[in-house]
Amino acid sequence: MARAPRTGPRRTPRIAAALLAAAGAAAGCDALPGTDSADPTAAPAPSAQQPAPGADPPASADVEQAIADLSEAEVGPEGSGAGYEREEFGSSWTDTDDNGCPTRHDILARDLRRLRVADDCTVTRGVLEDPYTGRRIEFSAEDPMEVQIDHLVPLALAWRTGAVEWDRDMRVEFANDPDNLIAADGPANQSKGDSGPGEWRPYPPFRCTYAVAYVDVVDEYGLRLPSADRAALEEMLGDC
Repeated sequence: MARAPRTGPRRTPRIAAALLAAAGAAAGCDALPGTDSADPTAAPAPSAQQPAPGADPPASADVEQAIADLSEAEVGPEGSGAGYEREEFGSSWTDTDDNGCPTRHDILARDLRRLRVADDCTVTRGVLEDPYTGRRIEFSAEDPMEVQIDHLVPLALAWRTGAVEWDRDMRVEFANDPDNLIAADGPANQSKGDSGPGEWRPYPPFRCTYAVAYVDVVDEYGLRLPSADRAALEEMLGDC
């Protein structure tokens, strides 16, 4: 049985602390974040309280903490996945932080630069320095699936490694937790599917950040790790 998720104050979010320097190094001055609202009087706007994730390696203290947490993580096989439905984690992209904007647009606003935001919180344009592939993507609401919001620890995998035992409220929290969400290239996200790090990895410059963030989510929610995922995370953290 998976242990209960940790209670008490959370540590500094791993995935939220990693990006802007790397995006700036990759794109020059154009990478500086900013919001260009389609309607300057519009409110509310999506939350951008956290910097976006990216390829800049985490601080050594965060890597060391992730290594320690990984050593204590429960290791065990995946469950069968019986009974899994996306709806078990609530409807897609609800407004769990009560800021008036769905989670999808909160994450787009956090992770994209040069935003244009409509008066209903919809992010209509932006630029993503994609952490999974290293590509620069010009996002437009006319092709919304080009940039998707990925769960670092996929919902189906979480179900197979402990979430089946949670109540619905905890699943909804997990599905909308910014520390487990990242804007990413749509095809790369589709390729990742419900795979863990034992089967799928992002492009090399992001692997350290990915591993640290992944371990933090697993530790936060008390999920168990299949042995292949643990070995892959250990390797990536060793290369940080």
